[in-house]
Amino acid sequence: MTYIHTTTGTPEFLKQLQEKYGSAEMHVLYGSSGTLLLHETDGKTKFQTPRSYEVLASYGNFHENGYFYFYYIPVSDEGRPVFEHEAVKLTQTTSNEPGLFALRVLKPLKADTYLILSQWSGASSYEQWLKHNPVQLEKLASTQNIFTSAPYTHVYRTKKEEAEE
Repeated sequence: MTYIHTTTGTPEFLKQLQEKYGSAEMHVLYGSSGTLLLHETDGKTKFQTPRSYEVLASYGNFHENGYFYFYYIPVSDEGRPVFEHEAVKLTQTTSNEPGLFALRVLKPLKADTYLILSQWSGASSYEQWLKHNPVQLEKLASTQNIFTSAPYTHVYRTKKEEAEE
């Protein structure tokens, strides 16, 4: 089973963690809401206070450079099976999109907020996809009452100078 763990902190501290564990599967991400360290692993995380997710569906591999889009979706206990089914379908229909490097559908281990995580070659690739393919999960929201609150997003980049532009 594969997991993704995230933690936040100062850019310097997260870089030190990444270097300490020397994992190619750790990525420091910079965004307007702060700095995040993402760790994809089949084992346990080294983070003391992680947000941990089980990978339900996966496409591609994370690249050293790119644009990360985090789509957080709070789901009721009753709605989880329906949501998971629809979210996994999203992976299948999105996998051939130009500019898409990686996509993960993530089930929270200790919370109600799922995460759909995608990495794109740039903001324009993601925006083109979104323009022509509105998120199917939002259609699901209008037909079933499975969300406990409104979804929210965060955008990150792999280079600090890009995030500050």
